[in-house]
Amino acid sequence: MAQPATRNLGRLSEIAQVAVRHGFGYWFDKHRLTDLFPGRAPRVEMDGQPSQRGQHLREMLDELGPTFVKFGQLLSMRPDVLPPDIIAELRGLQDDVRPVPFAQVEQVVEEELGLTLDKLFAEFDEDAVAAASIGQVHRAILPNGKRVAVKVQRPGAPRQIEADLALLYQAARIAKERVRALDFIDAHQLVDEFARSIRHELDYRLEARSAAAFHRNFAGHPHVHVPRVFWSYTRARVLTLEWLEGIQVADIDPQEWSLDERRDLAYLMTEAWMTMIFRHGFFHGDPHPANILVLGRADQIGLVDFGATGKLTDDDMSKLTRLFIDAAAENVDALPRRLAELGVRYPKEREEEFLAELRELYYRYYGASLAEIDPLQVIREAFNLIYSMNLRLPTRFLLLDKAIATLGSVGIELYPDFNVFEVARPYARGLMMERFGPGRLARRARKESLRLAQVLTEMPYQVHDFLEEIRDGQIEVGFVHKGLEEFMNRMDVVFNRLVVAMIVAGGLIGSSLIGIFAKAGPHVLGINVISVVGFALSGLLGAWLLWGVVRSGRL
Repeated sequence: MAQPATRNLGRLSEIAQVAVRHGFGYWFDKHRLTDLFPGRAPRVEMDGQPSQRGQHLREMLDELGPTFVKFGQLLSMRPDVLPPDIIAELRGLQDDVRPVPFAQVEQVVEEELGLTLDKLFAEFDEDAVAAASIGQVHRAILPNGKRVAVKVQRPGAPRQIEADLALLYQAARIAKERVRALDFIDAHQLVDEFARSIRHELDYRLEARSAAAFHRNFAGHPHVHVPRVFWSYTRARVLTLEWLEGIQVADIDPQEWSLDERRDLAYLMTEAWMTMIFRHGFFHGDPHPANILVLGRADQIGLVDFGATGKLTDDDMSKLTRLFIDAAAENVDALPRRLAELGVRYPKEREEEFLAELRELYYRYYGASLAEIDPLQVIREAFNLIYSMNLRLPTRFLLLDKAIATLGSVGIELYPDFNVFEVARPYARGLMMERFGPGRLARRARKESLRLAQVLTEMPYQVHDFLEEIRDGQIEVGFVHKGLEEFMNRMDVVFNRLVVAMIVAGGLIGSSLIGIFAKAGPHVLGINVISVVGFALSGLLGAWLLWGVVRSGRL
């Protein structure tokens, strides 16, 4: 058990040295973590300026390797954890590594598919067209002549990922124990989120199901193409998709494409993602320019890499649409309620501040017609407000936020005068008719009627069960009063002091009566001895009571 811990500590030391090399030595010195360095701690340079720290962190994660690149990509979706300048830099991280030797690729394919490579494919290109931390992609041709893209998992990927996750968990533990500046986040939970995400990517069958869902959703679409999945050539470590012939948006040369072509491409991409979010409720979570292909013309695009996807329920889509409608219909006071319906949580005492910020957001769109407001932009700015006020946002919307931000930056890079209103005008009308048209409302009313009928049918049985529980004495009512225990403790002190005071008073009165009326028995200075003892005891109790009151500070 000691060996992995020692190995992890050595790797942590290596990471610390890489961090210092990229200008983060001051951070280790500030939080007294210099013991992570072997031997003497290195000289610390205070260079963590906001203008440079994001770039330095991105370069550091690049150097540390693929798993840390993916962790940086996760952090780029967490504006509640990192400031905007770092988020902007981390969103530029590329999951790009050196391909593994072809012999290892061949071994994985044959182990997963159960046949030799020459029996499975008519041709299989030995050179990878793309390589990432978990797998790499090769061109191939099936025996029936179909051109395909074969994604093959790196042989040591699961083992390497588990080792890196163990390291991240250890780093999270150190951060929790020793870095007070990170108390506002749950580092262990953050690594948990990353572990779930990256382990999900280790099973290519899950990505294949996502690709198949996108293929169904865009079947027959005149401008958006999603590759078909070849299930007989797909396993946990091998994914085979239809080959799309095109160029990546990232490789578009502005000199070879006219301004109108780049404008059309930016608007087509925007409309495709609006369709995914508001109509399908299932969206591609990483609209990076390397994941969008231009298929010959600006009005034909293809989508690839379906490892990161987001799912919205019909209820989520309806709530997002209502948020958009209220923002457009000048109903600002309803926006906090709409955001609360989406799961945004904020302290009650900050509601007025929240509403004031939302009014300021609304005034940016004052006077615009419904069709002129882009729902993506409205939601994006609402998210920015949520983050700036440190409000809690449900995790299912974090990927949506990242997708919207990435899409906007890609659109502006393609076409500097990118204006989403031109896309939103015709789209908003159709969206309103689809979500709140007579047909949709009738279907929703029918659905709600069936649900209410089911509730009414079950109600007599529920009432019967409730009455039986009352009869059998199974109903218990719990009463919790906040602060009641402290109040009872104080009352105990008050009553105890009152009892002591009464004893003191009784002792003084009794001793006085004895001194006056008792003639027999021993006397001291003409006073009965019993009376003297009573006065002494009462005086001691009175002095003790007075001292307790003085010490409490409440005279």
